[in-house]
Formats: sequence, C-alpha cells, structure tokens
Amino acid sequence: MKKLLITLVLIPFLGIAQTIENLEYISPFNNEVAAIKKGNEWGFIDQDGKVIIDFRNDLVLTKTGNATYPIFSNEKCLIAHQKDGILYYGYIDKTGKTVITPQFLNATNFEYDKALVLKVEKETIGYNDIFNKDVVSYHYFEVVIDKQGKAIDHLTQLAIHISPKDKEGKNPPTITSKFISENLVAIKDSNKKWRLKKIE
Repeated sequence: MKKLLITLVLIPFLGIAQTIENLEYISPFNNEVAAIKKGNEWGFIDQDGKVIIDFRNDLVLTKTGNATYPIFSNEKCLIAHQKDGILYYGYIDKTGKTVITPQFLNATNFEYDKALVLKVEKETIGYNDIFNKDVVSYHYFEVVIDKQGKAIDHLTQLAIHISPKDKEGKNPPTITSKFISENLVAIKDSNKKWRLKKIE
C-alpha cells in the first residue's frame, strides 16, 4: 500500500511538461541551444525545450543568414553592459554565469576556443579645474583572447585612439581581423590590404 501511494503521488509530477508561450522568435539550434525572444529580451532553451537561460536584455545579437539573434559558440555567448556611456563586451556560459567580465570595446563570438576583441585602455592625460574632473583619453588594441579572457596575441601594435564622439556612439569600433583557420588570423591594415599572422 505504501509503494502504491508513492507511485500515485509521483505520476502527476512526471506528467507535467514545460510550456513556453507568447514567443516572438525561436532561432535554429546552434551549439546545442536555441535562442528565444519575448518582448525585448532573449533567453535560451536546450534540445528538450527547457529554459536554461532566462530572458534578459544584455545578450548580443549575431547576424546569421537572414536573421539576427544571440548565439552560443564554443560554449560562450556575448553580452554587453554599459558603463559611463560606453558599451563593454564580455561572455556568459550556458548557466548564464559571466565567465569573462564585460571589458572589451568590441568582441566576436568564440571560434577555435579563441575570440577577437578590442581591448580598451583608459589614460588620464590631465585635470579639468572648471569641471573638477580628469581629462581622459581612450585607445584600444585588437587582440586575440583565450577561453579565460586572457590576451594571447596583439594583432595591432599601434594604439587606435577613440574620439569622444565615437565613444558615445551606438556602434562600437569595427574589428578588422578574422580567423581563417584555427591558428591563422587575417588582419586588414590601414591600406585595406591583408596580412596573415599565425597564432600559437
């Protein structure tokens, strides 16, 4: 009798299926997950339809074919947080945990366990007595990072300076490099010519 009671109690719970309603978009599966949209927020489901990352507004969209939605690549998804009027890019894992803190002026999705990012540096160049604030200059380098977010190779040797107008703009500066294989990056120079660099 005791075993029968346990069985009867469990049956209703086992029969409950998760239903997600009022979705505006469901992406194709990529990296074993699919993006779902509700309102202005995105989340992710696994292949069983279970929500693994709840709806949030910091996921970065990637243009894929004719559509644009957040994706996971190499188990990471791009996020962006605004600080002092600047968008900084970082990454989360499939639990929604931030694994690389937003700190880059722009970033690509991971490929071959590496990503291309614009590493921004802030330099104080003086002090404004009228406004009682530091005068700062921002510049950045194009670098390759590993899975932990550590820079493993600089692709540009000269710092590229950012004007206040660009800093406040909606669009981040462009990443001009691209992976063409696991260990090769094509880098576009100021003359719009390409050079190849091997990444160890």
